[in-house]
Amino acid sequence: MQLDDFDKAFENRVRLQVMSVLVANESYDFVDLKELLGVTDGNLASHMKALEKEAYVEVQKTFKGRKPLTTYLATDKGRTAFEKHLGALEKLILQQKN
Repeated sequence: MQLDDFDKAFENRVRLQVMSVLVANESYDFVDLKELLGVTDGNLASHMKALEKEAYVEVQKTFKGRKPLTTYLATDKGRTAFEKHLGALEKLILQQKN
């Protein structure tokens, strides 16, 4: 088992959930993501900053009418890192079964 295949950015449950949502969807806005995951504004914002720092997510800030709208997208780098991390988890689970 290669421990290098695990990505520290995804060790946190919220970040793993965020990437799952973003990889499965073209994009997701902050409010909907917060409600889906059941986290606070501050909690989600700190996790999104961590993923943005790794260049795993892209942030788009626009307006919907007069209200600001923050939308997130998984980058190619983020998708690749997430898939690699999931592959490492799958290998670990399969090893545990044997």
